Amino acid sequence: MLKMKVSCHLITWEEDFVKGMEEASSLGYRACETFTRIALKCEDRSDEFKALFEKYGLVLSALYGGGRFSDASQFHETVAYNARVARFAAQNGSDRIVLGPRGPRTAGGTTLEELKTAARVINESAKRCFDLGVKACLHPHLNTEIQDENELDAIMEMTDPNFVFFCPDTAHLTKAGMDPVTVMRRYKDRIAYMHIKDVTPEEPDRTKFPILSGDEALPIFCELGLGSIDFPAVVRLLEEIQYDGWMTIEIDQSTSTPRNSLMVCRDYVEQKLSIPISNRM
Repeated sequence: MLKMKVSCHLITWEEDFVKGMEEASSLGYRACETFTRIALKCEDRSDEFKALFEKYGLVLSALYGGGRFSDASQFHETVAYNARVARFAAQNGSDRIVLGPRGPRTAGGTTLEELKTAARVINESAKRCFDLGVKACLHPHLNTEIQDENELDAIMEMTDPNFVFFCPDTAHLTKAGMDPVTVMRRYKDRIAYMHIKDVTPEEPDRTKFPILSGDEALPIFCELGLGSIDFPAVVRLLEEIQYDGWMTIEIDQSTSTPRNSLMVCRDYVEQKLSIPISNRM
């Protein structure tokens, strides 16, 4: 059985992160990631932030940083922002920050010069985070400057593996045309955090989505086990590399309620992947 720890993102609750904490806790989750803009509202009231986590029996798995890495004019601003996020994360018991790139994408893809600039900014941001006891983990993301495989490979090659780690997101990698297992194997020594979510099939069978609340269009990402990603293969790779870090379940958009979606994911992870989330197992 994997030693990894399972977390959940409260993105589905949007601004109502307290309700998200309450419902995630009621489902047995013991850790969460939340919007950084919400967390930083408590930057000068850290005790209140900590008290919320204690109330619901949760720990903070990570916060999401990042920036427009390819814009040299934002170098100092981006580095300072990520150090700020890392400092707050560390004060609240987390040692991970996700480095998320931003859009828009350059027509035809991010250029080599833009990638070189991005690598410098990412390197410096990660070093500042590391000095604070926090590992910075690069998260390739659709519709941003680091989306495609060649862009990911270039950044990983041009950054220091002692400071810049990897946060694979199974859905974003898949939708960008990559095989998550192949990419994760390539950067196995740098994986320090991860997001898992599923991808809705191109021609979905709506009868396989038991939590649909109506005839609404299906989102691009869906609850674990309802989409096309081979999660057993992902787990086998994690077992092979003896990954023992956080695996954060993320549902961008629910087709019923945030709680129902997180329950579907919990049941899939526990029953199909044999990874415990709650103390019910």
